[in-house]
Amino acid sequence: MTREDKSEVIQDLTAVLADTNTLYLADISGLDAQTTSNLRRACFKAGVQLSVVKNTLLAKAMEASDKDFGELPTTLKGNTSMLISEAANAPAKLIKEFRKKSKKPLLKGAFAEESIYIGDDQLDALVDIKSREELIGEIIGLLQSPAKNVISALQSGGQTLSGIIKTLSEK
Repeated sequence: MTREDKSEVIQDLTAVLADTNTLYLADISGLDAQTTSNLRRACFKAGVQLSVVKNTLLAKAMEASDKDFGELPTTLKGNTSMLISEAANAPAKLIKEFRKKSKKPLLKGAFAEESIYIGDDQLDALVDIKSREELIGEIIGLLQSPAKNVISALQSGGQTLSGIIKTLSEK
C-alpha cells in the first residue's frame, strides 16, 4: 500500500468517524468462515456496519477527527473490527446475542453517546443505553401519568366542585 493509498484510507475513515456518534471496536479474530458469515448477516439485519480496519490507519483517523476519543486508541492492538450504528446500543445487543453461540466478538472499546467505554466488561452497560427515541417515549409516558390522574378524578368526581376536590385529595 503506497503513502497515497494510506492517506486516502485515513481520509475515508476520518469522514466515517465524523458522520457517526456510535463506534464499537471489537476483536473477531479466530472466527471460522461460517461464523464470520453469520456475524456479518446478523450485523446487516441489525443495521450495524461491520468492517475490519488497520489499527495504525484508524488511530491516525481518530487523531485527525474533531471528536475526542479519549483512551479508545489504546485498544487498537491485534485484530480490530469496527462496528458502526445509528442506535448506540445496537452493536452491544448484537455482540451479546452472538456470544451465546460463540466466544467472540470481544469488545475492545466503544464511543457511544459521546462517552468512552473500554473493555469487554462494559458490554452490559452499553446494552442498557437507551436511544433518544426510547428516552423521549419514557418522558412522555411520565408526563402523561399525572394528566391521566387529573382527568380520571374529574370524571369520577360527579361533576361538582366539591366532588372533584374530594377525589383529587384521595389520590
